Amino acid sequence: MNLRVLNFLLVVIPICFPNSAIAQQFQGMVFSEKGKPILGVSVFLNSEEISKTNNLGIFQLPDYIVFPLDLRLEHPDYFLKEVEMVRENQRFQLSPFNKNEELDAIFISSATASKIENKDGNLFPTEKIKTDKFAAHSPMDLISAINETPGVLIQSGAINTNRITIRGVGSRTLYGTNKIRSYFNGIPITNGVGETAIDIFDPENLQLVEIIKGPKAPHYGSNLGGTLLLTTKMAEPGETFFKTNVTVGAYNFIKNMLSFDTASDTFSLNVNYDFMKTDGFRENSNYERNTLLINSKYKVGTKNEVSFLMNYSDYRAQIPSSIGLSQFLENPSEAAFTWKQAQGFEKSRQVLAGVQLTHNFSKKISNTTTGFFSFMDNYEPRPFNILDETTAGYGGRTVFSAALPAMGRTIDLIFGAEIFRDGYKWGTIENRYEENNGNGSLEGAQLSKNFEERNNFDAFASATIAFTKRLEGQFGLNFHKTHYSFKDEFNTGAQNKSATRNFEPILAPNINLMYRFTDNLNAFFNFSRGFNYPSIEETLTPEGVVNPDIGPEKGFNYEVGSALYLFDKKFQIQMNAYLLDINDLLVADRTGNDEYIGRNAGQTEHKGIEIQLSFKQPIRSNGYISPYLNADFSKHKFIDFVDGNNDFSGNQLTGVPDRKWVGGIDLKLKKFHLNTNFLYAGKTPLNDANSLFAEDYAVLNAKASYRFNFSRRLQMEVNAGVNNIANEKYAASVLINASGFGNAEPRYYYPGMPRNWYSGFKLNYNLL
Repeated sequence: MNLRVLNFLLVVIPICFPNSAIAQQFQGMVFSEKGKPILGVSVFLNSEEISKTNNLGIFQLPDYIVFPLDLRLEHPDYFLKEVEMVRENQRFQLSPFNKNEELDAIFISSATASKIENKDGNLFPTEKIKTDKFAAHSPMDLISAINETPGVLIQSGAINTNRITIRGVGSRTLYGTNKIRSYFNGIPITNGVGETAIDIFDPENLQLVEIIKGPKAPHYGSNLGGTLLLTTKMAEPGETFFKTNVTVGAYNFIKNMLSFDTASDTFSLNVNYDFMKTDGFRENSNYERNTLLINSKYKVGTKNEVSFLMNYSDYRAQIPSSIGLSQFLENPSEAAFTWKQAQGFEKSRQVLAGVQLTHNFSKKISNTTTGFFSFMDNYEPRPFNILDETTAGYGGRTVFSAALPAMGRTIDLIFGAEIFRDGYKWGTIENRYEENNGNGSLEGAQLSKNFEERNNFDAFASATIAFTKRLEGQFGLNFHKTHYSFKDEFNTGAQNKSATRNFEPILAPNINLMYRFTDNLNAFFNFSRGFNYPSIEETLTPEGVVNPDIGPEKGFNYEVGSALYLFDKKFQIQMNAYLLDINDLLVADRTGNDEYIGRNAGQTEHKGIEIQLSFKQPIRSNGYISPYLNADFSKHKFIDFVDGNNDFSGNQLTGVPDRKWVGGIDLKLKKFHLNTNFLYAGKTPLNDANSLFAEDYAVLNAKASYRFNFSRRLQMEVNAGVNNIANEKYAASVLINASGFGNAEPRYYYPGMPRNWYSGFKLNYNLL
């Protein structure tokens, strides 16, 4: 037969007869989260084991197979997974029971042989939020998925107003998030003064959010709160597809995501566009956002890989702001009066870009170097003034990994450095909205104009060694240096407040130990030191002059934990206990509307217990039921905190509840999927005196979906969900130590959304 004719038939027959198969053996592949093939995975079809993976992670299928088909993958060391196979050579990923993934072969191999498997170097367990957890919630709701993590709470005043607290750290931040470090595909998204905004990232395009609680990660800065690592989805080799998700819901909510993905053994590309719009349930709360993500990787030969990422976001968000108790109880949908009159809003454009090169010098030595750039242009009219700001940042990060023989064992070394510099230009303008005939904000005279330059430098190193087959240790160190420069471009002469602040460097040691008693029981211990630097605004006195006496918060973290697996590892129990002592606590004293100064006020103690329970029971051949419960109980308090004539020592830490319960049931029956989940949060102290508390609350959500397979190329899913089913009235976020001006009530409360619904569909078309 003519070769051209043969090639033509091989292309045309699958297209014309997509559900047919030429008599042959098809195969698939199973890999771990680190990309390693998994040996011994059992492949089930209709309760019958039809194949098993070899040492390359490959399984063969019988020649009678017709795509698409539902398979169940089982392995004693990994979570059971139901998958849909629509083509040959499809890759599937399994999640390990112990959260640091088989201790990356160092732990289970001999003490004299090791590989560089864990590029992040995390010996301790970390919390991983994956695609299926994001899919269990509304596609606009990144917050609820992260809030299922014990010890972590995101308070959300609006889509663009979020405060992340980890084990109580960050609860005293009045607006936004600081005291944690965050990365997006290895690129820092935390600015030069430690502030992080995650609302611009689309949860429908996230593969993984990894949470490191506390200062346990010297490779990422040793912040007292911890670290967030966000990773985007990428196609597996051999995949090429178009995908669109459309969702509509209450309050004129609409979201549309379009994605093109392709990958081969040497090249991968993800292009993702997302549009989201909602009127919000409160007055003056419209929100509209456009984002574009381009992410690609290219392997150059056998030793090099080059990656490129660009994320662009453009949004406009009206701001209803916080309200007082009477308004919260009677009509929470109202906006704060002055914000409604000024028609306050935030308009922001942000760009994040980076290039990464990985080079393998040998099988035992590698380097990954990243260069990155970020830009933010923000305009925010508030009742008291208009803030106009831009931030441009750039920097680089390099990380070396090496497996070196020493004393008859192998020591895994990770060492490197990160430098980050950004320039923050900001000014305030008089807002004359009261003279604008009800048309909202109107620019008046210039009030201030400033430029800040923030410089951060980190050097880090860690060594991991398997002392025995059961005991492994990791020893790390982080060196950090911060320098600020403040230039007053508005005032002259004696009124000019230009200054610099050069902080003393900080060393943060870290020790981790992991012991595996049996294959079903392990335990770990961590000792670490962390720190949080004040922003340059926090270092200012009430007169606006840099105060050299204000320094960073510093603390020591002690943590123990254990994981137990029962009933053939279908049942998992994880428990952690921690103690974090923080000295030189940074607090913000209010001097006016949105005007605060910082000071080191004393000491806090953060301690608690976190529990995670999960169970996954297969149902027949193509379903399962999986209930889970996560809980944390904490006692965060001021040890030493005197504010003027008030002694708050011994009081509960402000702005964070003392307990949180999260649970739900995940049910799958063939192509039907149901997720139910609830969040309970205890009472939250609103002031340092503990004389006023936000009430505890419980929110129940549910989402159902059904999948259709039209052919091996085209799949569709329809879904619908309801949030806050019981229509609970609750504070989704609070403003601590709020003050009332004039006869107005203090505005402590950001009300949570009442009962709301959403529904949508997903289409996926495979080109290969």
